[in-house]
Amino acid sequence: MNSPSPEVDVFISNYTIVDPDVYHLWVNGYSATESVTILKQYGILEEMGTTLDLVASDILDHYRTYSLLEKLIHYPTKLDQQLAFQIEPQTKNLLIEKYYEIDDIVVREFLGKKLSSKHRKDLDEVSEKTSIAIKSCRRQFDNVKRVFKYVEELQGSVIQNISSTFLLSEDLAKKYGVIVFIACMRFETSKRKLQNLSFQDFYEPTLCIINKWTYPKNSPEFGDMDLDREFLLDLREVRILLDKEKDHKQSLFLDIMERIVDPWKVLNWNKTEIMAFLKVFFLSAFELDIFQESEVKKAWERYMEVITISIKQLY
Repeated sequence: MNSPSPEVDVFISNYTIVDPDVYHLWVNGYSATESVTILKQYGILEEMGTTLDLVASDILDHYRTYSLLEKLIHYPTKLDQQLAFQIEPQTKNLLIEKYYEIDDIVVREFLGKKLSSKHRKDLDEVSEKTSIAIKSCRRQFDNVKRVFKYVEELQGSVIQNISSTFLLSEDLAKKYGVIVFIACMRFETSKRKLQNLSFQDFYEPTLCIINKWTYPKNSPEFGDMDLDREFLLDLREVRILLDKEKDHKQSLFLDIMERIVDPWKVLNWNKTEIMAFLKVFFLSAFELDIFQESEVKKAWERYMEVITISIKQLY
């Protein structure tokens, strides 16, 4: 009588290996040859006990894999659903987060501009000015354009929409949210008076605008890609403020620089004096009769919170 055949369980694993150092170089626009040179300078040959040819071959393999993955990373939920590549969750997070990473000095160059093919052709100048590789500049431009096109018409929180659609961390989603919001609002960011301002100078004030001047969550029109019309109408009751909605939407940063920051710099005011003045200015308004109306009072509070944060950042 023959003995039963033994049962054998076989498991075949084919996980995609991502080298963080090589991926970082690929994302930042370095060619395979340039990456070999850089890693050689870092002492990889001595560290790994290998030859230059083997390192070059390995890097080429990594570059081919990343190129195949790139179209999936454009739409991260597809990367999460595909079966062609077996990728561990933490590796997926690395692939997505690093690919969508942005350099503040690069995005500052096309902040507020129309994300058109015309401006994409100008990225050679951006690369030269910022010393960031042209491939990296193009990646960042295309990422911003892709995010903008996808979320501009969505209701709700722009930052949450970006985070859930592109699977980005909260910090990175906030950066994209600021860029998209400025583009939608068409805020002026390129005038000569504003050219010395960095992306971070626009970042905090814009986040504050998103939180304070757009439609609240309890509103039927909830969404933070447009300014709350009821809020703007309430502001018109405050005669010391401009009446036209477009002025609130487009001249904000320029007006703050020209009408507030520059004159105060001439007077050599420091930040402590400025914050003290703004506090008194804010509170003294409540002595006027018009501020006895609760909606006007709320509008003034919403308005001054953004103005105060903006002045504090831009001064």
